[in-house]
Amino acid sequence: MSQNDVHPFDARGVAKRFRHAAIFGALESLEDGEVMRFVNDHDPLPLLGQIQQRYGNQVGISYVAREPGNIVIDFTIQLGAPATAGAPAAAGTAGSCSGGTSGQGCGCSGG
Repeated sequence: MSQNDVHPFDARGVAKRFRHAAIFGALESLEDGEVMRFVNDHDPLPLLGQIQQRYGNQVGISYVAREPGNIVIDFTIQLGAPATAGAPAAAGTAGSCSGGTSGQGCGCSGG
């Protein structure tokens, strides 16, 4: 994988009420094999559950850093993978976002 295939996405600079929509839009603009390197100040477990529900195995989820205040996750587009989700992408990723599209923000803990 070349550095050109890794696209940074810093969620800390996106208003809470737009974060999930922006993330889904960014994921959907990627091509097979490309990676979105997601940076956030908290572990977005509800978001990971939504990604798994929406895309199944076609979006790989891999933590690069998982420390308090510094979360870095690589989302890899894997169009050849079966669409159905198997095992959870990461421990504790099941859940839903309480804000979602209602304009209330993502509902993820930690801001």
